[in-house]
Amino acid sequence: MAIPILKNWEKYFTNTDEGLGSSYERIILNNKLESICRHFNISTILEAPSFGFTGLSGINSMDFAKDGKKITVLDNDEERIELIEKVWEEMKFPLTIEYSKEFNSLPFADDSFDLSWNFSALWFVDDLSGFLKELTRVTSQVILLCVPNRSGMGYISQKILGFKELKKHLKEENILPKNIKREMKNNDWMLIDSKYIDCPPWPDIGMPKEKFLKIFRLSWLINKKEHKPLTIMDYYSGKDPNFPEKMLSHFWFEKKAPKLLKTFWAHHRYFLFIPKKQVIK
Repeated sequence: MAIPILKNWEKYFTNTDEGLGSSYERIILNNKLESICRHFNISTILEAPSFGFTGLSGINSMDFAKDGKKITVLDNDEERIELIEKVWEEMKFPLTIEYSKEFNSLPFADDSFDLSWNFSALWFVDDLSGFLKELTRVTSQVILLCVPNRSGMGYISQKILGFKELKKHLKEENILPKNIKREMKNNDWMLIDSKYIDCPPWPDIGMPKEKFLKIFRLSWLINKKEHKPLTIMDYYSGKDPNFPEKMLSHFWFEKKAPKLLKTFWAHHRYFLFIPKKQVIK
């Protein structure tokens, strides 16, 4: 759950080292998004809200831009927007970024985007019902919502340790699957896929994964040749074209783990929706 990101998100704009956990997470997420884009022939994308529980803010959709998609990002922090814009400019990828104090009214016309999505960001929305109503209004084809796995051992342990901050800063009810499904159904969108995702050989914990594995003498689970810093920005800049392959060397666990194990071990799960009118056609 990584509650510290609420207070230290700025540091990643000066030191983009995200460690092994977030680096793996980004590649797994990129691969899922790429498959969605291929299947639905996506060209325009909205990420809203953009701030979630990961390292460097505002780059979740950068892999789309690398593939030539038109990207729009929505954020509610003006300082963060300036920093995000700078990062995208440095990578020489085009980006449209908008500011919105609240997410209950999105500044876009109906059906502006083929795909809308967010990652671990729904609990920053004040009104889940109002936000999802708006998100479905501005989206024509598909919506992907990724949330932390509340049944995961890592989530449960971090929730116990950070209960006060969780209640203070986040709306946990917004990431409850039953609430998400209900609101999307009310907006005439149908769930077509839902799975656990981001299930590496290490648990979802609030410390560097390398340190955790060393404590429990499990360092053999990772490639010892992988040294810090680890940042996907080296991949986007062209410095490390093999970055995805290095991260996918840990995919063996996620690929082979049974669903029951993922229920307690995976870090996230996703919900993929399409409009019911699309099915009727």
